[in-house]
Amino acid sequence: MPVAFVIADVTVTDAEQMAKYREWSTRAMQEHGAEVLVRGGAIEVLEGDWQPTRLVLLKFADHATARAFYDSETYRHARTLRENAGVMRMLIVDGV
Repeated sequence: MPVAFVIADVTVTDAEQMAKYREWSTRAMQEHGAEVLVRGGAIEVLEGDWQPTRLVLLKFADHATARAFYDSETYRHARTLRENAGVMRMLIVDGV
């Protein structure tokens, strides 16, 4: 059965505003059956020059569901709340 993951590297610049984003992004995750595997926590870089500050890893049933989460009205609202609250780098990757 295919699965897909959303991976986000987040740099928070306004914690109060980012908290509002998290409230709405959590709603969107629940609406699309996301399993939260990582949401913050200690990071230890083993190789390379990547220096993430906060990582999020979400598991979805498949790529289409992950994309539907991202394109949903609820998550679009979350993204507007996130404006000027930080820098988001996000991708969807198919898993096994």
